[in-house]
Amino acid sequence: MEVLEKEIEQKLKKMVERQGGLCLKWVCPGWLGVPDRICLLPGGTVIFVELKRPDGKGRRGAMQKWWARKLSELGFLHLFISNEEDIRAMELFVRDLRGGRG
Repeated sequence: MEVLEKEIEQKLKKMVERQGGLCLKWVCPGWLGVPDRICLLPGGTVIFVELKRPDGKGRRGAMQKWWARKLSELGFLHLFISNEEDIRAMELFVRDLRGGRG
């Protein structure tokens, strides 16, 4: 059975909430390509997340790449997530930031 992007999005949201954070949908009228989610984590960590189709067919558009580069240049974390493995890797990263808690 094919896993849908919205299922990956829900798993990301649940993981961030387990870590004590918020996983907010980012809607920014007039700005194309903004990341799908802003993850606000304890300790002031902010991670912008662009979700892609798990089947690998989700293409990174030019504006999505621009946002990834711009946010990184500003010192923010930006991730492309397309499967549960990516979510587990982000969870380990978040736990490391929190000193192994969570």
